[in-house]
Amino acid sequence: MNHQRIWRIGLTGGIGSGKSTVAGLLAARGAAVIDADAISRSVTAPGGRAMASIAQVFGPQMVDADGAMNRQAMRERVFQNPETKKQLEAIIHPLVSLITAEQAQAALQKGQRCLVFDVPLLVESGERWRRQVDRVVVVDCDADTQRQRVMARSGLAAEEIDRIIALQASRAQRLACADVVIFNQGLSLAELEGQVAQVAADFGL
Repeated sequence: MNHQRIWRIGLTGGIGSGKSTVAGLLAARGAAVIDADAISRSVTAPGGRAMASIAQVFGPQMVDADGAMNRQAMRERVFQNPETKKQLEAIIHPLVSLITAEQAQAALQKGQRCLVFDVPLLVESGERWRRQVDRVVVVDCDADTQRQRVMARSGLAAEEIDRIIALQASRAQRLACADVVIFNQGLSLAELEGQVAQVAADFGL
């Protein structure tokens, strides 16, 4: 019986850092990637696990015709009453934690030994995530590179991208939390794969 240790890796990086690409490369090497954003979206999607509570707490007008959260109505409500955000988070966060744990458990039962938690706001969430992972891997690049990549893929204006970057943790804050840094700037995909392979080897991949 091979008692390999189990690694729990937190993967993060600013918008346009290439974090999703790195997550894909780790998955290709056999890691179980658990995507916190996708889970968070799923609970307020049509028939999502948060929807019954949202209807109960905020009223049926917060549920759209498809059975998903009416984002526009919720944004307006949050704008009018900041308490709403706390109430909404009190419904969503425990569910996200629960589904994350379920996905992790399912991966371990399948025999996977490296769980990668893809958490865009890992640094911003403070100790909540830090306590749950063995290592934090940060995908890093400078703000100019972030801007160019996001403009190329999304067509957002530079000001809009700067606003998103400003809302996220600063590069210095992210690097201060990092156990491992993948510097993804001016690299070809093959060079990035090489960096990921080195990191992955440390985690038994």
